Amino acid sequence: MDAVRRLMKFLHTMGAIGLMGAMAALLVLLSVAPPPSSLAGYALIRGAMGAIATWIFLPSLALVLLAGLLAIAVHRGFHSAGWAWVKLATGILIFEGGFVGIQGPMQEEAKRSAAALAGQADPATLAASLGPERNTLWVLLAVATANVVLGVWRPRIGLRIR
Repeated sequence: MDAVRRLMKFLHTMGAIGLMGAMAALLVLLSVAPPPSSLAGYALIRGAMGAIATWIFLPSLALVLLAGLLAIAVHRGFHSAGWAWVKLATGILIFEGGFVGIQGPMQEEAKRSAAALAGQADPATLAASLGPERNTLWVLLAVATANVVLGVWRPRIGLRIR
């Protein structure tokens, strides 16, 4: 059973590294993205962001959540640990925010910018989601950092389970 706990901890940590790294990379790309008037460069950056959201952000998010849930399931000490349940609740918020505020909009903007580059969509419809994406990323990065703090320091948070 100890090997399973260590595996869950390893997977959870690797997922958190990928998740937070993907968020940081997306923030950097948002900051260097050219305006939609430079359509070729904008479409390239948005395509890269869509790929990061699909191939790094989303799998890392799934890994961190599943490994965290399994860690709670296999480690009896976590059943009554308030910090673990706070991490679970905030993890669900990250999951929701990741899908609604990051994954979907980034994939959609990548498709729209590619279509605009091909002359199949109006470039004036681009870049509407930049501000909300940036804000969502900063909030999710802050919550993910708080989750790391909870996991490292494991504060005593009152929880009464009978």
